[in-house]
Amino acid sequence: MKKALFIYYVLIIPVVLSLTSCNQNLKLDANKTWKIDLDKGPLALQLTQKQSHKTVGFTTKDGTSALYYITEQGPQSLIKQQKVLINDDSVYSLSYSTTDQRTAIVTFQTGTSGILDIHLTVSPAKGVKQAGVRVTARPGERYYGLMERTVDGPQDLSWDPKTRASLDLRGQKVTMLVIPTLGIYEPFYVSSEGYGLFANTIRPGTYDMAASDPSRIDIRFDDDHLDLRVVPGPEILDVVRRLPVLTGPAILPPKWAFRPLRWRDEHVNRKTYFDGTPGKAPYNSELVEDILMAEAFDIPIGAYWVDRPWGTGTRGYGDLHWDPVRFPRAQDMIRWLDKRDIKFLVWISPWVCDTMRTEAIAKGYIMPGLRDTSDKMYYPNPWIVDFTQPEATQWWKEKIKTRLINMGIAGFKMDRSEEITSKIDTCTLPNGLKVHDIRNIYPRLYLQAAHDVLKEVRGDDFLAMPRAGYTGSQQYGVFWGGDIHVGEYGLRTALIAVQRCSFMNFPFWGSDIGGYWNNTLSHINTARWLAFGAFTPIMEVGPLDNLAPWNMPYTPSYDTTLIAIYRFYSVLHDELKDYSHTMAKKAGEKGIPLVRPLSLLYPGDEKAAGLWDEYMYGDNILVGIIWKDDQRSFEMYLPEGRWTDYWTGKEYDGNQTVHIDCPDYKIPIFLTGDNRPVLPEPNKLYEESLKLARQKPNLEKLQDKAFAR
Repeated sequence: MKKALFIYYVLIIPVVLSLTSCNQNLKLDANKTWKIDLDKGPLALQLTQKQSHKTVGFTTKDGTSALYYITEQGPQSLIKQQKVLINDDSVYSLSYSTTDQRTAIVTFQTGTSGILDIHLTVSPAKGVKQAGVRVTARPGERYYGLMERTVDGPQDLSWDPKTRASLDLRGQKVTMLVIPTLGIYEPFYVSSEGYGLFANTIRPGTYDMAASDPSRIDIRFDDDHLDLRVVPGPEILDVVRRLPVLTGPAILPPKWAFRPLRWRDEHVNRKTYFDGTPGKAPYNSELVEDILMAEAFDIPIGAYWVDRPWGTGTRGYGDLHWDPVRFPRAQDMIRWLDKRDIKFLVWISPWVCDTMRTEAIAKGYIMPGLRDTSDKMYYPNPWIVDFTQPEATQWWKEKIKTRLINMGIAGFKMDRSEEITSKIDTCTLPNGLKVHDIRNIYPRLYLQAAHDVLKEVRGDDFLAMPRAGYTGSQQYGVFWGGDIHVGEYGLRTALIAVQRCSFMNFPFWGSDIGGYWNNTLSHINTARWLAFGAFTPIMEVGPLDNLAPWNMPYTPSYDTTLIAIYRFYSVLHDELKDYSHTMAKKAGEKGIPLVRPLSLLYPGDEKAAGLWDEYMYGDNILVGIIWKDDQRSFEMYLPEGRWTDYWTGKEYDGNQTVHIDCPDYKIPIFLTGDNRPVLPEPNKLYEESLKLARQKPNLEKLQDKAFAR
């Protein structure tokens, strides 16, 4: 059971490996992928990609070896080669003596896509607390991946104006531990030198990306062994395309997932709509208002979801039963949306409350250390399902199946799985692991449970969307960027996050358009966020402080221009759904993300490699994202190729920067290639949107028509 929780991949296709040593002349030369040089001291390695001659160095430090481990007495080194254990055409294994009189075994094995496995084990393993590796960091080398955040640590740092924005991780320290709420982490980075390094573990760890020493990366995990996968290039895109071999391929969402989504954080069933019109609809008034207003403005909505509170009982969640006051006639409401070709989703969490809590405690299905009956143990909730138990998982799946999915619910917004408290880290699970051991994998287990039961009922017509993920999670859902701050630096955070995820094979991502934290909504920030959201795979509009562009918390609250911008970018995103779905297939089949940072596509172009405020969306669209409130123009860099300005139709050669004027409704959009999508004429679309927005809908008439008997 312990091994079952780790993500193992069998390496079955022999590829070329050649090794040289100062003591032996060993050569394994089947297909000329790697040359491994052990001649540089106490296990200082140099790997050379034989076709490109690009190298990866593993370096010693202060007398300790490149591969090392840590005990109570401190770092321990491999000091002397003892003997060769295996030497065949795909595996090479040798033993070393160590500084604390143990035996270390280092194994090199090659497999699928030329990926090289480097494995370190120590015997006896008792007392080994961590295992690590040091990697050479060259001057000017850039590193991408590891996490969704702009910077590790408290998430507020990501939208702190003092935090430097960059996709490059160099100079950062990253704790490899999934934490709230920007919660996508993966123990993988890709180097601008054309290799990737993946750690095949679920245990927490740390990455010092040349922060303490500019000449070294230092990686260590809370484990008694180390399992690394070195992914060859020769270019960054080649590395990223091979990553699904290790993580599993990304799921292909249904086409409606690439349509605009709408939600509010908390739905209140008010007696009147935003303009004072009496609400006579049989369903929640705010949901009805959003749908009727969108129809009046011809704003497409592919899915609508409801956040907590939506149920009776504890914290508006309880036993997964609908609150008939807040959401009267929930089943009929879902059917009403279905008739409008709008899918319905609802918020869930790994919590159990009320009678479900009592049952789960009695059956032993709660995470250990959380099994008392008090709700004061820690925030947010002490009763979290133990998804490491198959019986507990099946019990939970049956509850959400019978109480939610069978109602016609098409998917879930899946929250809070990364909030396992450190207070219970030392508690032991029924399978013998500590809670600390499974904290990274817990969000995946939760997501996989929801994915499996949704697929059982709905085939491929569903969407599971958590905010936290780790290696393997991309096989089961799409993701949203957690509780990001409102304002320009919140938008900057989202812009960095979606590109970071692209390097980690998390290709389907969206953000809360308008931000989540801090009630300081502004016209310009919301407008810019809508434009950005149209060119992310998941465009989810909300929460907007539980409001809408026709009811904003400033004057004029009926924001005609913002309504027009909302419609413009919603229509544009909706028109791209076929294109996005086609590109999504590429993500799953070939590992090429939808959002493509320029540093991924143009690694030899120093100008492109340093940019993070523009990116490719699929094969044919280049966008510049304006995130600053006071910015009304953009210096758009066009890489090599031939580019067409979407707004003007003007043609440009690449390798130049062009100045683009950008009023509130406009961001730079350029098209390239032969198979570019056919999009509506932009100026006509915006004028049409303004015209519709200026005609304030009559909600009384819309309501009467929608609910006429």
